[in-house]
Amino acid sequence: EVQLVESGGGLVQSGGSLRPSCAAGSGFTFGAYSIGWSRQAPGAGREGIACIMSGISMPHYTDSVKGRFTMARDYEKAIVTLQMDSLKPEDTAVYYCAADANCFLGNLDQYDYDIPFWGNGTLVTVSS
Repeated sequence: EVQLVESGGGLVQSGGSLRPSCAAGSGFTFGAYSIGWSRQAPGAGREGIACIMSGISMPHYTDSVKGRFTMARDYEKAIVTLQMDSLKPEDTAVYYCAADANCFLGNLDQYDYDIPFWGNGTLVTVSS
């Protein structure tokens, strides 16, 4: 059963914008989890870049995207979005949403912990 589904990736020129979204599947208790966005560039590990804790709306960001990306969470619609502005070629990656009790930012390998719920990802390509 698919729990999280991302959409809205694509190809954009450097300096452009994209707004991927992540929708929770029916039966998934969206409000009970912290929801985060992570990305994985070619040949790299997964990096947590933005997250909103369960029950609140204030997002947290990693330094690499702070000031350029804005995460929002709609509890009623069970959707999170990631407004990505001023995109750079180094933002090229597969972007995933994930759900857990906690938020994780930065290199996810450092936590020695498996986040239980992931979407399949959406590819974002930024051309120079």
